[in-house]
Amino acid sequence: MKENSASFDLQAYLTRGVEEIVADAVRATLKNPKESLFMAKFAAASRAASKRRRAAEDAGEHIPSFLIASITSKCNLHCAGCYSRCNEATTDAEPVRQLTSEEWLRIFEEADRLGISFILLAGGEPMLRRSVIEAAGKKENILFPIFTNGTYMDERYFDLFDRCRNLIPIMSIEGGKETTDRRRGEGVYDRLIAGMEELCRRRLIFGASVTVTTQNIGEVTSDSFLKKLSDRGCKAVIFVEFVPVSEDGAQLAPGDAERAFLQDEIARLRSDRPEMVYVSFPGDEKRSGGCVAAGRGFFHINSHGGAEPCPFSPYSDVNVKDTSLREALRSPLFTALCDGGLLLDDHTGGCVLYEKRELVERIMAEGPHPRKS
Repeated sequence: MKENSASFDLQAYLTRGVEEIVADAVRATLKNPKESLFMAKFAAASRAASKRRRAAEDAGEHIPSFLIASITSKCNLHCAGCYSRCNEATTDAEPVRQLTSEEWLRIFEEADRLGISFILLAGGEPMLRRSVIEAAGKKENILFPIFTNGTYMDERYFDLFDRCRNLIPIMSIEGGKETTDRRRGEGVYDRLIAGMEELCRRRLIFGASVTVTTQNIGEVTSDSFLKKLSDRGCKAVIFVEFVPVSEDGAQLAPGDAERAFLQDEIARLRSDRPEMVYVSFPGDEKRSGGCVAAGRGFFHINSHGGAEPCPFSPYSDVNVKDTSLREALRSPLFTALCDGGLLLDDHTGGCVLYEKRELVERIMAEGPHPRKS
C-alpha cells in the first residue's frame, strides 16, 4: 500500500513510537526485578521485530506494529455508550463460529514472524476466553495488553500472569467510583480496585484504560486520579478517545481543543510522573500522517476472524480463517482506504472511519465481495 506522502516514513514513525513505549515500560519496572528482566528481554525482541518490519518496508510491503484482536463477542457488562454493543459486535449470548484458541495461536505465530510487537486482546470481555489468553502467553516476543473490565480476575489468572509476563491486564476505569459505576454499573469500581490491589500485592504489572470524554477529561488527567492509580501499582495508562455511537453522545466526543489538551497533559505526565507509561488512542493523527487504522499502524480481527480496519469500523472483505495476516493486509478494502485518502480526512470525533462510515460502506459495496463482518 502506498503512503499519501512520499516524504513521510510511516515505518520509522511507528518504530520510534514502539521504542518510546518500550523504553518507558523498562523505566516503569526498574524497581521490580522480575518485570524488569522480562521487559529487557522484550526490548531486544522488539528491536528484532522492528528490523523485520523495516526489511519488509524496504521491499515494498508495509507491516504495522500493532494488532487488535477481539477474541470474543460476549460481555457481562452493559456500559453506557458502548460502540461494540451498538454495532452488535458484542452480545450477551455465547458466540457461535468464533475462532478457536488453536486458530488464534496460528495468528499470533504469524504476527511474530511478520514483526508485529503488540497484540491488544479485546472483546467483549477477553478474560472469558482463558484458553486464548493461555495461547498468547506462549508467544514471549509479543506483548499482549488485555483490555478487561476486571470482573473475572481469579487465582488461576493471577498465576498465569505471574508465569507469563507478556500478558498485561489493562483495567477499564472511567475516573473515580461515581464516574466509573455510572458508566459501567454499580459495584464495578470496587471490583476493579480489589483486582488492582491484589495484582500490586503479587508484584504483577498492570495498566488502566480510560475512555476520555468531554465530561471526564479533567478528572482522568488530574494528579489526584493518577496518583491513586500509581499508588496501587499501575504502570500504564491508555487514554482512548470516546467515539459517539448516536447523536445523543456526540457532545461527549473530544474535539480539537480537548485532543490538544490531552496531548499536552500526556507530555507533562511523562515528565512529572515517569513511573507510569502514557499512551493515547488514536493519538496525534497530524504527526502520524492521518489515521493509522486499516493496517497503517494497526488493524482489527473480530471474534469470527474478519479483518477490519478498526474496532470502530466493523467492515471486512477477508477472513483470516481463509487466508494469512499478510494477505489480509492487502485486502481490497484496506488498500482502498489507505490509497484513497479517506484516512487523511478531517473529522470531529475520535474515529474518522466511524464518522465517514457511509463512505466506507460505499467502498464495500463497490468491491467484489461486500459484507459487514
